[in-house]
Amino acid sequence: MSAEGQPHISVMLPEVLEALAPQDGGVYLDGTFGAGGYSKAVAQAANCRVIGVDRDPLAHEMAAGWLAAFDGCIELRKGCFGNMDQLENIPPLDGVMLDIGVSSMQLDMAERGFSYAKDGPLDMRMEGATSTLPSAADVVANMEETDLANIIYKYGEERHSRRVAKAIIRARTEARIETTAQFADIVRGAVPYSKKDKSDRAARTFQALRIFVNDELGELERGMEAALRVLKPGGRLVVVTFHSLEDRIVKNFMRDKALLNQKTVSRFAPELQEDNARPLLELAQKKAVLASEDEIKVNPRSRSAKLRYAIRTDVPYYEMEGAK
Repeated sequence: MSAEGQPHISVMLPEVLEALAPQDGGVYLDGTFGAGGYSKAVAQAANCRVIGVDRDPLAHEMAAGWLAAFDGCIELRKGCFGNMDQLENIPPLDGVMLDIGVSSMQLDMAERGFSYAKDGPLDMRMEGATSTLPSAADVVANMEETDLANIIYKYGEERHSRRVAKAIIRARTEARIETTAQFADIVRGAVPYSKKDKSDRAARTFQALRIFVNDELGELERGMEAALRVLKPGGRLVVVTFHSLEDRIVKNFMRDKALLNQKTVSRFAPELQEDNARPLLELAQKKAVLASEDEIKVNPRSRSAKLRYAIRTDVPYYEMEGAK
């Protein structure tokens, strides 16, 4: 359930299970535990062990009520999935699953500051008040106009990013922007109305700010790299994304580690310049898997979801360490 009592729906759950292929005796890591939907399904699909990782204290609080029912099959770790290989007692894994972005329970809670549809403090930090990182309010209060515009354009793909940044600077000279309602109104006032655009005019800027505050794209890159270090040969890396920036990173990472992007040298795989390079991953499918039409009708959030997965080869990670 979400924090407001609404049922939490795990996006593309059948497809995730098919890609992960849980087996009896296997050990699987859910790097974006959230409400535990994937972890529960994996633990029910096979006689296996599931390790859930989440940086959000709320996820751990909510799990306390049902975790014992799984009789030790599911266990939780506090931390970021980008550091999964450094967390305590992480064994070699048969699979890693990542559902990138903000969870429905986070959006549902106005006090978390993620949603432009609910008024609350402009926070957006995954760790909440326990975080030592700057909040979204801190960012919009202190960042230079050009940097704000660049973030909104890069992470939100907002065409009117300069207008939005200018409006933010103008508003903060009068008073600190403290709430999501304040911020949303400022953004909506700067973005022209368009009949073609059915999303809220504040949506792209909220997305951009959230991604920046939590370094979500950097975390995604670190998480996939860490997965290579902990996956067994034959282990599966399954990633569900929700917008083009995330999907592009996952697609390029998997192709690079499978040595399929040899025409261009990527930051993920500089070792491709070497004649003796060997693939760390094998792609399981050529194109991203999309949510079914039936799921989209029940869970509109799944409309933009894309799933990609790859299988770990038997090439030791240390062979590539010098070329990271």
